[in-house]
Amino acid sequence: MTTDALAVQCWQKIKAELRAAHGEDIYTSWFERIEFEGEAGPIVDLSTPTSFIRHWVKSQYAADILQRWRAERPETADVRFKVRSALRPAEDRAFAVAPNRVGATAGSAAPHRQADAVPTRVNAVGSLEGSALEPAHTFQAFVEGAANQLAVAAAKKVAFAQVGDRTAYNPLFVSAPVGLGKTHLLQAVASAAVGVNPARRVLYLTAEHFMYRFVSAIRNRTTISFKDILREIDVLIIDDLQFLNGTKVQEEFGHTLGTLVDSQRQVIVAADRPPADLDGLDARVRSRLGGGLLVELDAPDYAMRRAILEQRIAAQREIFEGLAFPDEVTDFVARSVTTNGRDLVGAVNRLVAHNQLTGAPVDLKMAENALRDLLRARETKKPKIEDIQRVTSQHFGVSRHDLVSARRTRVIVRPRQIAMYLSKTLTPRSLPEIGRRFGNRDHTTVLHAVRKVEDMVKKDPQTAEDVETLKRLLDQ
Repeated sequence: MTTDALAVQCWQKIKAELRAAHGEDIYTSWFERIEFEGEAGPIVDLSTPTSFIRHWVKSQYAADILQRWRAERPETADVRFKVRSALRPAEDRAFAVAPNRVGATAGSAAPHRQADAVPTRVNAVGSLEGSALEPAHTFQAFVEGAANQLAVAAAKKVAFAQVGDRTAYNPLFVSAPVGLGKTHLLQAVASAAVGVNPARRVLYLTAEHFMYRFVSAIRNRTTISFKDILREIDVLIIDDLQFLNGTKVQEEFGHTLGTLVDSQRQVIVAADRPPADLDGLDARVRSRLGGGLLVELDAPDYAMRRAILEQRIAAQREIFEGLAFPDEVTDFVARSVTTNGRDLVGAVNRLVAHNQLTGAPVDLKMAENALRDLLRARETKKPKIEDIQRVTSQHFGVSRHDLVSARRTRVIVRPRQIAMYLSKTLTPRSLPEIGRRFGNRDHTTVLHAVRKVEDMVKKDPQTAEDVETLKRLLDQ
């Protein structure tokens, strides 16, 4: 293995350590898109997609990263960070490695073509530059299914609106945990909205970039211009709102949100949880966001997981001629990796990488070995309260809104109590936290529900069967 290949492998190991040490949210926001660029003697060069991420990682995490590099490679003297070119390497779209000539078997896949570097799409309104748009993030490339049907329909309604159409859902709030397609969906809206009407002023910004642009405007004394541009936007799209920090920044976002909504301009926001659960966000902003349409992206079911895998495998076959990816392996991955779409794409990339680097065929044995960490994650996976509410509402035929509402009819109360019981027994959440997630109920209400369901499970066979069924559904 070459020195660069060893260094890349070392960086992948360090990224896994950073993910475990700092958690999924921080990893996704700051570390996931950092790439190894090369080494200049004892100096390691890493690249980030934006200057904001470079500045933040360098100021907050550089010492931690350097320490981990030195643990792996003691000769490392320093780690440098730079911003990548606007031309994104083909590897970002489809994993492509040089064929492993040493030890490659006759049946291993040969590279068909090297995908050309694709520039990120320009995203700006006037002098205000937005976050980069990934060209591959389109509606055509977005896999639809039962888990995201409502969200996709609402997003398309907004994206393909004609001039003069009244804003149907404003603001539109997309809620989903990491890896379920929020960013893809929002960027698809941005691209489609401009495609339908090039004169439409559309701006896509991550929350971190919104903060960066606002702080820069204050520093450069251009806040009036910044505010004027924001208030003239036709479609404002804000991603990862959970990272919007700072009183003044939130205040400015709140003013912009109110102005745009009141003037019938479209606002789309995404976060990893619903507005009511964004505790760090200003209460007035949460209230305004809650007045629009909330759509949620759920974990993909088997059919969706299979479709995501088939789409990714097809993309790999365009690069590697003759790539053999047996149907039984596709089925195994679809049934075993149940977390999110990002992990499914990563699973395919990993299996193809093993095939190309070692010449070993893609088969069940390889999949079991190469995906051990993803399979372990499934074994230790704990459901979230949102998962419990979703599965419970589907099982009993009631809406998630009813579960958290003040309604007291038996058809609602029993499913609600069972959902509270499962939330207490299957998650590490406290009673007050569970109560808050079920319509701001008192912790004593949750405790009463837990004790009542415990008693019903012992005495009522139907309740015991419902609880076991729900546990099995949550484990899928």
